[in-house]
Amino acid sequence: MREHDGHGVAGWPFGPRAKDGAVPATLPDGRPWPNLHVLTPSPPGTPGLAGTDASVAGQDYRPLQHHHVPPGPEATARVAALLSDPSVDFVLVLRAGDLLAPGALTSLALEASLAAADVVTGLRVVFGETVLGLDAVAQAPGPLDGRVPAGRLGPFTGGECLLSRAAIHAAGGLDLADPSPVGALWPRLAGLRLARVGRPVLLQRAPEGHVPPPHPAGLAIAALTDQGAGGGAGIAHRRLAEALALSGHRVTGLRLFDEAVPARAEWQDRFPRTEAAIRDGGHDLLLVGNIHGATRRLGLLARLAAHLPVAVVMHDLFPITGRCAFPCDCTRLATGCDAGCPTPTQYPYLAPSRIAGVHAEKRAYLAGPGGPLLLTNSAWTHEYTRANAPAGTAVARIDLAFPTGAFRPGDRTALRRHLGLPVDGVLVMFAAVIADAPGKGFADLVATLRRVARPGVGFVAVGRLDDPDALGLPDLFAAGPVGDEAGLAAWYGACDIYLTASLNETLGQTPVEAGLCGLPTVAYRASGLTSAVIDGVSGVLVPQEPGSLAAALAGLIADEARRRRLGAQARIAFEGRFSHAAAALRFNDVLVARGLIPAPADGRLRFTPAMLGRFAFARVRHPGETGTVPGPSPAPIRLLRRAKRAVFGRDLPLWIRRVLYVGSLLASPSRRAR
Repeated sequence: MREHDGHGVAGWPFGPRAKDGAVPATLPDGRPWPNLHVLTPSPPGTPGLAGTDASVAGQDYRPLQHHHVPPGPEATARVAALLSDPSVDFVLVLRAGDLLAPGALTSLALEASLAAADVVTGLRVVFGETVLGLDAVAQAPGPLDGRVPAGRLGPFTGGECLLSRAAIHAAGGLDLADPSPVGALWPRLAGLRLARVGRPVLLQRAPEGHVPPPHPAGLAIAALTDQGAGGGAGIAHRRLAEALALSGHRVTGLRLFDEAVPARAEWQDRFPRTEAAIRDGGHDLLLVGNIHGATRRLGLLARLAAHLPVAVVMHDLFPITGRCAFPCDCTRLATGCDAGCPTPTQYPYLAPSRIAGVHAEKRAYLAGPGGPLLLTNSAWTHEYTRANAPAGTAVARIDLAFPTGAFRPGDRTALRRHLGLPVDGVLVMFAAVIADAPGKGFADLVATLRRVARPGVGFVAVGRLDDPDALGLPDLFAAGPVGDEAGLAAWYGACDIYLTASLNETLGQTPVEAGLCGLPTVAYRASGLTSAVIDGVSGVLVPQEPGSLAAALAGLIADEARRRRLGAQARIAFEGRFSHAAAALRFNDVLVARGLIPAPADGRLRFTPAMLGRFAFARVRHPGETGTVPGPSPAPIRLLRRAKRAVFGRDLPLWIRRVLYVGSLLASPSRRAR
């Protein structure tokens, strides 16, 4: 049977089937993949059945069996026998005419294994002549509540749900004679463990002439940052805002740098134009990213909290500290940050005499009646925030969004030729906006790379790196800053392993981007990296011991089969866990739990048709954003930065900061005139 590619299907929204790499032979723990059985309750010759058959056959999933089960007494006996067979692990019911999205079964089966779930759901795409929309079961992962997720795009058929055989058997079986077998079963599954994948699973044609009701009105959200969508936190905040917009919310981006000067951030607290735009803009929610590039206080948030709810994304830990983004090994946060801060000359700077007052002010706001909701983007960040924020602080867990269509595996050999990299050998990549930033464990990273350097092993650095020769690494290819997502994906896709030595990440975006491109990551078992790297699934986590990174890296360099297995698993797992849809689903869980919006009446969260373009297998795919980081600096600027570091290191003494502050004040009249 030929592979189903949608030819002849009106409105077919997928392009040619995406080749994301071979499916690993076994699950990450070495067990065989679950034995899946797809049931289609239709006799031969049913309209649309041939397309359904082709979509199942094109899954590249084994072990898999597809049964045509015409309703009747014989069907009842066949289903009963199937549900009594202990070799059957999971069942999916697919109507004739419904189609499985590329890679659907692999994604569902891997998540079922990782989450130990009884039911795993994914996204449904409903189409006619064009894509009408996407939706998903809105219930948060955990015990299933048993309410049937009807859906306004179309009736619930359950074709996007993988069900464990044991759960169906315990719930009394499956009646394929029912017009909606899974819908009839659903209430009896109450209490079982539900998991989700945030990627399309089911493609369903709408009935002739079907016009879905208008998309439900979402919230009006003001997304506030200091410098906008540039840099790591800015990129993360922009992607999260995109995910919310694709789920129907109205998002307006604002940035403090439009009326602020970075040199004044240590002393500036009021931003009248921005505050007025938020206060008078009719917004329902203020979603705050990093603002410490423009101010060291949370005063403007406290003022705006009198007008609308405020949620702060913990892109770093600045909202709960006295001045720093990451306390590292400092213990003062537990007792109260004050003038004894060991790093006041490191960014974000704050004069020692002001630290205690700013920290006390923050804590009063966080725990007060108008305090914000702190949104944490990893399990580690969630626990750290809960442990170190003042009692009474509202904290909730979200996921970040990543463009899984822009970050995807490619032809490694072709990418290397295109980028001028050696075709043969193993390439190890490391990346950051500032590639040699000490906070990313740069010295440890370079020492690790030197230990594994040998002929046939090359290194790729992406990000600002003023003096690549100082690293002393043979076969180092310095890409410099890469400001577009498609271009960055090409560098990931050309390499074999991603390495980070960072100990301070609330999540760690680069390991997720690398995993989406099919690269395994080697990292310390530390901070948010324990969510960005799934140990043994998407990479290798090692203890914080001397030589542990180098040993794990050397092991992967020598084991090509393991590299490819981890890279393939990373792509499968992360496409389902870190997509725009996955982030929107998790955010919806928080909004509902906090009473900011009601739970969807039909039990489903709906997305705009544009959401499909965020996935690699869409016919019209979003190309990714550009201009995400500043371009390469001119040579004189790089020399000036190196000279500054030679004199002052990476710190900035208070007297220099005061000089820059006064200079910015003197320059204000001419700036306003321009």
